Amino acid sequence: MNELSLFHPPAYLRPPEGQPFGKDVANIGLFSALARYGGYERINVLRQLPVSAADLAPQFFPEGGPQRTLATGSLANTTLPRRSGMLLRGAASLAELAWLRRTVAADRQYSLVGVIHTTAPPFVRQQIAAASTAPTYPWDALICTSPSVQEAMQAMFDQQAAWLVERFGAKTTPQPQLPLIPLGVDVDRQAALAADPQARAALRQQLGVADEDVLVLWVGRLSYFEKAFPQSMLQAVKQASRTSSKRLVLGLAGWFPHGEADQNLYQQAATTLAPDVQVSLLNGSDPQLVAQAWAAADVFLSLVDNVQETFGLAPVEAMAAALPVVVSDWDGYRYTVREGVDGFRIPTLISPAGEPGELLAHYHSLELATYQAYAGAVAQHTAVHIAQAAAALVQLAESADLRRQMGAAGQQRARELFDWPVVVGQYNALFADLAERRSHAAPTGEPPFQTRMQPGRGDPFADFRGFATTALEPSLRLKCSPGVVAGDLQPLLAVQLNQLYGDLRASAAETERLLQRLAVAAELGVSVQELLSEAEAPRRAYLANTLVWLAKLGLVDWL
Repeated sequence: MNELSLFHPPAYLRPPEGQPFGKDVANIGLFSALARYGGYERINVLRQLPVSAADLAPQFFPEGGPQRTLATGSLANTTLPRRSGMLLRGAASLAELAWLRRTVAADRQYSLVGVIHTTAPPFVRQQIAAASTAPTYPWDALICTSPSVQEAMQAMFDQQAAWLVERFGAKTTPQPQLPLIPLGVDVDRQAALAADPQARAALRQQLGVADEDVLVLWVGRLSYFEKAFPQSMLQAVKQASRTSSKRLVLGLAGWFPHGEADQNLYQQAATTLAPDVQVSLLNGSDPQLVAQAWAAADVFLSLVDNVQETFGLAPVEAMAAALPVVVSDWDGYRYTVREGVDGFRIPTLISPAGEPGELLAHYHSLELATYQAYAGAVAQHTAVHIAQAAAALVQLAESADLRRQMGAAGQQRARELFDWPVVVGQYNALFADLAERRSHAAPTGEPPFQTRMQPGRGDPFADFRGFATTALEPSLRLKCSPGVVAGDLQPLLAVQLNQLYGDLRASAAETERLLQRLAVAAELGVSVQELLSEAEAPRRAYLANTLVWLAKLGLVDWL
């Protein structure tokens, strides 16, 4: 395979301005790595913004490297995926893309691949489960970034299948493949950032951290409701400080979703729970400052307690930076960090299933509780063992040799398992496997399909046809309204409301030709079929829409 299509609405390979989210950073890293290491001669980008291939090409194929082809298309474009045989999106929902594929009878012409970044939001779980009832096949895939995610998703699909059998007597319950492929990091870049002695010295001096002090670093969103309550980390550092012969400083590099209100909560917790510990807040939206933090730190700490966290990119970045890590024994962390080798995994305890959890789930499904309240409530009732976290920090604080040993082991593990060339190799192997499955699959029925579009989200002009007196039909005869000439359109375009939703209509040149033909027809008028007959088939529906729009403007009469 030498071509790949990406479903990437933002188009650009740069994180949104302001507060970066992990999934956005991960997707940009993935798409960049596929362009750099995938060996593709051509990449097609389906985007929402009207960005040209010429504008995007330098981001995907930087100067100095092999110059390859980049093409762009709309998000609804199916020609480019059919050409490449593979469409990858950085999200977990495949159902809508599967229905889009079916509208052009292309079920067997290309595979759909999505990436699961989180399994916690019930809405996301519903999107994933929708693949069971959408036209997805074994040549499609949802990538799981950790064994825990893979197990959870297989269990969910099994439950969904059981329900389809129970409710509808389903004979088959198809699902996409659920391969395990981790997220990746640029290990060489991360190692270089961390090995910068000037950056280390500068930030430590700025924070008042002496050479013999131990800087414990967190990197990530400072969100108690979607990442981690800070209390366990504060108390662990406090207990470690009272036992260790070294001075421990806690650096929190991130950003607060709710700004000053959240920051006040963290500062109040720090003042109350760890009054003797220096807690320094670092702006995680500043890439240069975060780079300095990787260099300045001695230990990485992440006691995550939130179901929103599924893989956890920050500990892998810390390992690539040769930092020993102290993390909660949680989901993806259990996969990436080896206990006693790369660092320490601290035991966690979650509440049992029962009425409180069911009540919380009902509150959220009835829209009486936000997702943030849902996830935060689960985290509030999940414990991380503070004493063991403190003991791990003491061991690392007291032994520079242990820090170097674990840091080196972690960096080697990151290079072997999570470096982008390694991860891209797994993606290419998956794509080849899906293409093989597609080519050898038994026939699934030939088009035209009885059900071509998702019943609940069909063509609104068809679904609401009965609302209007009539619909535009091939035999309907149209003519210009009395006194109208082709030039009358231009003044009407000065009204901005008349210009809205132009992507559903013909081009300016096509519109002008339609009006000219109607003007020539005069009182006799001309049928819709005649007006559209000279146009290429793919354009006729847009010309038909334009005729109705011209009638809306009062330029065309259909009665």
